[in-house]
Amino acid sequence: MPRFSVIVPAYRVQAYLHACLDSVLNQSFKDYEIIVVDDCSPDACGSIADEYAARDPRVGVVHLPRNEGLGPARNAGLSRAVGDYLLFLDGDDTFTPEALQTIADRLETTGGPDVLVYDYARAYWSGESVRNTFARCLTESGPASFRLADRPELLKVLMVVWNKAYRREFVEAEGFTFPPGYYEDTPWTYPVLMSAGSIAVLDAVCVAYRQRRRGNILSTTTRRHFDVFDQYDRVFAFIDARPELAVWRPVMFRRMLDHFSTLFTSRGRLPRGTRAQFFRRARAHCARHRSPGAAVPRRARLRHALFRLGAHRTYRALWAGQRACRGVRQAATAARRAVRAAALQLHYRLQLCLPLRPAEAVFAAYWNRGYTCSPAALEATARALVPGLRTAWICRPEDAHTVPGATRVLHPGTAAYWTALARSRYLVNNVNFDRRLVKRRGQVMVQTHHGTPLKTMGTDLVHRPAAAGTMDFGQLLRNIDKWDFSLSANQHSTLVWERTYPSRYTTLEYGSPRNDVFHRTRPEEIARLRARLAVPEGSTALLYAPTHRDYRRGPHHPLDLEQFVRVLGPRFVVLVRSHYLDTAPRATAGRAPHPQIIDVGDHPSVEELCLASDALVTDYSSLMFDYVNLDRPVVLFLEDRQAYEAARGTYFDLEAFPPGAVSRSQEELHEIFATDHWRGPRSAQRRAAFRARFCPYDDGHAAERVVRRVFLGDTSGLPLPVSSGGRRPSGVPRQVTVREYTNG
Repeated sequence: MPRFSVIVPAYRVQAYLHACLDSVLNQSFKDYEIIVVDDCSPDACGSIADEYAARDPRVGVVHLPRNEGLGPARNAGLSRAVGDYLLFLDGDDTFTPEALQTIADRLETTGGPDVLVYDYARAYWSGESVRNTFARCLTESGPASFRLADRPELLKVLMVVWNKAYRREFVEAEGFTFPPGYYEDTPWTYPVLMSAGSIAVLDAVCVAYRQRRRGNILSTTTRRHFDVFDQYDRVFAFIDARPELAVWRPVMFRRMLDHFSTLFTSRGRLPRGTRAQFFRRARAHCARHRSPGAAVPRRARLRHALFRLGAHRTYRALWAGQRACRGVRQAATAARRAVRAAALQLHYRLQLCLPLRPAEAVFAAYWNRGYTCSPAALEATARALVPGLRTAWICRPEDAHTVPGATRVLHPGTAAYWTALARSRYLVNNVNFDRRLVKRRGQVMVQTHHGTPLKTMGTDLVHRPAAAGTMDFGQLLRNIDKWDFSLSANQHSTLVWERTYPSRYTTLEYGSPRNDVFHRTRPEEIARLRARLAVPEGSTALLYAPTHRDYRRGPHHPLDLEQFVRVLGPRFVVLVRSHYLDTAPRATAGRAPHPQIIDVGDHPSVEELCLASDALVTDYSSLMFDYVNLDRPVVLFLEDRQAYEAARGTYFDLEAFPPGAVSRSQEELHEIFATDHWRGPRSAQRRAAFRARFCPYDDGHAAERVVRRVFLGDTSGLPLPVSSGGRRPSGVPRQVTVREYTNG
């Protein structure tokens, strides 16, 4: 008997059914059966299901002789199910990776409840994924299992069948089945939750709920939306048959009115000319099932009263008026923003007429994020070395806590922000400032960049539209013309920057200021960093830091982290650092917390993460060029190299000249760690050669060299870079002798 029976009704979903079934079959948890119910679909759903059944004995197919609808199709699957728990998955939706294992683990830890409620995310055609807005109701704090009366807020979670696992014996004992018609989930989910003897929750996204542009029930204009009345009749009939559930009547009455209101005001559902009839039916239901007692939010009281009174025209007039008021408010807000923007630009133009402030410098990084990267290293050094210098950092309000107390914080778009850009002598950034910035005579702009370039950059992206996206190359060149200095960590960077960012700036090939910290941090400070990140004492910490994929709309998480840590064993932990451009859910999002996987995506300093780790696992990230300063192992995971090369391109063959071991699949990655190849002599040899080529000036004094040259005008007596063979990074033993690397 399998642990799970996954029931998949299929009707007109041939374009999505492969992804749906693959999302089940590709799970690491294998103890399940899949029951596909072909609801007499006129497309290829039936044949697709038969193909999967022929390939895998866990897949069974039921072909209905005529189209019955979602409810009867699910009933047909129920009659065939033999698993301990029933899971439902619509044919156009998918399970997230590791969903079944996560569900199985939670069922085990909560003692096998009647119902387990888990989370979902809406998956849009653009690749955007948005988690359920009521995810807070699924917090796992408190008792492992409970009854609905203990946590009635669960009713706020979308009342659908496919975000829950049901104990089959409970379903069969209660005789639950699905009714025909639209909104068939309503008379299933409410009775199930009300009568369940034990309920548990799982705070993890297990289902990707596909948001189809056309073809789903909610976007169909039909009288079948009137089925909602019959479905609520069934809910109240269930309550009436069980006196102990009478306490839920007021709650269901309120939920019913909310549902009617949502359906009535949703565009494109009710056919033209049927709204008055819908309202009359709603009034009749209010009279039939009226159950006062449930608290109603103030904003919903008028709507509920109008439904009970049957005031159709009043309701529509108020609805139209509400929409009109909303439009007026939006227009007023837009007007206020336009006036404010115009006033700020006028303020900026006036500030441009005033003298520069020679002792002021403005710093920023990564499009106004927190205090980080080379601009942060330069700010701290300039504040220490330049007498009388006043510094300011531009950042978003939520990042202000990362800025040192001695540094003024500027929020983008404020009057103080524009004043600083207009009158400060020094402007330092690792990307570009606002395109409206006017470079004044006497201002000095320093472009630090943010890493050694492996992937193609700047004007080299002209012929790579997948990577360039909507880049305005004309604006790019105008921004470049504002630079006075361009920092470079090595000759490779110098040659790339001067070709791809062509202008008359001066290149300072002084090393990477952001890497100074690697040569100055003491072992005891590293120990404190590891403790703050909750790295267990004595464990080996791997920093997993993949880069952004320009050619993908959604996040890219090719590495199965939970499988990875199972292979690594208990003495390893993985620090997961997603790229800052990947604002969608991270590699660890939507999964139950794993004790060996630590999400450090919100940590303000990637340099601290490097110091706290024992090895780096990455792909095409420029972080590898910095990390080799620590003389710690680097492992490359290049599973999509061909796609990345085709879309973005690289400046040299990374596989021919890597900083450590190279894997092209997760299996190879597992083998590298299983055989200790990741930290063997071959890996050390490659790392030494890589460091010699790309880090010749990184000695802990790069920021000082830049500050002396730019802020003090000092071109003599600068600290000389030491040879790579004589450097010893913080907290690690002296590196092996550098030998010429030859591929083989």
